[in-house]
Amino acid sequence: MRKGGVILYPTDTVWGIGCDATNAEAVKRVYEIKQRDDSKALICLVDSDARMQRYIRNVPEVAWQLIDSLNSPQELSGICNPRPTTLVLDGAINLAPNLIAEDGSIGIRITNEPFSKELCYRFQKAIVSTSANISGEPAAQNYCDIDQRILDAVDYVCWSRRQEHKPHTPSAIIRLRENGEVAIIRK
Repeated sequence: MRKGGVILYPTDTVWGIGCDATNAEAVKRVYEIKQRDDSKALICLVDSDARMQRYIRNVPEVAWQLIDSLNSPQELSGICNPRPTTLVLDGAINLAPNLIAEDGSIGIRITNEPFSKELCYRFQKAIVSTSANISGEPAAQNYCDIDQRILDAVDYVCWSRRQEHKPHTPSAIIRLRENGEVAIIRK
């Protein structure tokens, strides 16, 4: 990834196509591999709160409250979701321009799954995380579900969790605006 490579890896949700989220050429390759219109945003994973702050100009207080609630059993304002949750936040910075939505927002998730968390930690940057599928086709829940065209197009496939056969679902997505407005995009 440091040289612009694209990988396949297991995440805290489904299998993902990933690359350095700060490398515009690598991000472009991900769009091409997925056969996806680059006007549709991709998300990225980070390993910690501190790393998330490198990519968002001003993380709203409600985001921190939501992150805390997702990492504890308590409920926040009626939102309680035990599954991984991607936050769409305004003010994206320090990322590849073609990764940032037209309105300046980015989808970002702090991963707690051991492999993807360690990958993000060792890479020391945000990593693109988009489902390992051709756009419009079902997401690859497990390694065995990945289309051969995707396998052939990436530079490396991680070995972790290849033998796994269990249901996985994409993350929930919550849009948090700087003015405090909250919208649930995907439950």
